[in-house]
Amino acid sequence: MKLLVTGATGKLGSKVVEELLKSIPASQISVSVRNPEKAESLRAQGIDVRLGDFDRPESLDSAFAEIDRLLLISTDVDNDTRIRQHQAAVAAAERAGVKFIAYTSIANANESKNFLAPTHKTTEEAILKTGIPYSFLRNNWYLENEIPSIQGVIAGAPWVTSAGNGKVGWAMQQDYAEAAAAVLSGQGHDNTIYELSGKLLTQNEIASALGHVLGKEVPLQQVDDTAYADIMKGAGLPDFLIPMLIGIQKGIREGTLEIESHDFEKLLGRPATPIHEGLSQIVSSIS
Repeated sequence: MKLLVTGATGKLGSKVVEELLKSIPASQISVSVRNPEKAESLRAQGIDVRLGDFDRPESLDSAFAEIDRLLLISTDVDNDTRIRQHQAAVAAAERAGVKFIAYTSIANANESKNFLAPTHKTTEEAILKTGIPYSFLRNNWYLENEIPSIQGVIAGAPWVTSAGNGKVGWAMQQDYAEAAAAVLSGQGHDNTIYELSGKLLTQNEIASALGHVLGKEVPLQQVDDTAYADIMKGAGLPDFLIPMLIGIQKGIREGTLEIESHDFEKLLGRPATPIHEGLSQIVSSIS
């Protein structure tokens, strides 16, 4: 059985490969990356490193050749580009005769009003049309996404948000990586959907948890989207990122990530890493 992970030099992909190596011989693991030079450390471990550029569909035919089980990790680009890239990858997987596709999607992808959801819904539909057995890993939100806010709090700023009382199922990238590795390397996951979520928390609750970790009170500053955009610009974030950040806040406020689930327990035999533990790990890593 030959497994392949796309985007294996990325933050999530690299963690998935590390997890796979704990139980799968390196000779059975392949990765596809845009820049093979960045994957030399994987090649040195005996992993088959292949060129796979989602913007060059012809490269994906050789990248996916003789692969049995594929983990398609969603790309980190704008929605239109992501849809095009994902459709190219799914088509290449079908041409290559891949027997199983696991895909990192978003919470409640088929019904969500989150601005990121259309790309994931479209990709899920493309996979379904192939008839290839699948597993949709509907990841809620990475706790690591909050690192800029955590850094700001450490520097003395309040926890700033326009997300209101919307709840998020934050979990560590490591949790999502372990779940993906379990599905890719395991059996019994054909035609499944896993809603992967940590305990649902509000912005006030995560700020309080961070305060507990830091040993100080973390003030919460609730603002509207316009003020949030101004604060982000003032913090030095580039203009092109601001609409996306506002979209994230709006999606949380409207409840698009408020999807309660115990699917981590199904895949890992444990819940997602507790929020205090996850925040402690992040604070230690950036301090």
